[in-house]
Amino acid sequence: MDGKVDIATADGVTVLTMNRPEKKNALTDAMYHALADAMAAAEADDAIGAILLTGAGGNFTTGNDLGDFLKTATGGAPGVGVGRFLSAQVEGRKPLIAAVEGLAVGVGATTLFQCDLVYAATSADIRTPFVDLGLAPENGSSMLAPLLMGHQRAFELLALSEPFDARRAEAAGIVNRVVPAEELMDVALSAARRLAAKPRRSLLETRAMLRADPAEVEGVSLEERRLFGALLKSPEARAAFERFLSRKK
Repeated sequence: MDGKVDIATADGVTVLTMNRPEKKNALTDAMYHALADAMAAAEADDAIGAILLTGAGGNFTTGNDLGDFLKTATGGAPGVGVGRFLSAQVEGRKPLIAAVEGLAVGVGATTLFQCDLVYAATSADIRTPFVDLGLAPENGSSMLAPLLMGHQRAFELLALSEPFDARRAEAAGIVNRVVPAEELMDVALSAARRLAAKPRRSLLETRAMLRADPAEVEGVSLEERRLFGALLKSPEARAAFERFLSRKK
């Protein structure tokens, strides 16, 4: 299955659910496009005041499908959906909220740095194995993670590839609140609805003032993508993907 993104809108909130549970919500190019399209639609809809990202089946997302990475590493054309999804996170003006259960890996982890609020179940497991795969951080994380966590903890997550559980992520400032899994969506939706009910212009202007300069973040993200694309075609990355996929088999 290629997976899908479920879209639900109510009470001024668009909920986007990454739904490929048999692959722990690993993202395909089609899913990236669906996420970017849905975020653009929410931005254009005056009735929507907040966007909530979550995953189906007990996990947030394990990031990009590694099979797609291997295809690119062996000469295939890269998908463009991921770039659209990353740009949507930087360019969006409306609050972005994440409800994280289980694995949040790769872009599933770096997306949290772009969010305004992050709620996590006690099972949350945040990982960025970029260096282990012969790659580099993406989604503006080389800029945003040190700003949020400090250099040492950001280096531990992004370079050492040390996993952060829910409580460690909360202490590091990645997560606002840790809750039991059965309460996660209620807590996240409550916050999203509260934001959506606030005076819209005041909310958007306040958010814009609190966030890093979008142009600067996008510039960093584009440079990360350039480096990521170059490393993706390296012998190191190809060997790392092949080892990982052979272990899974």
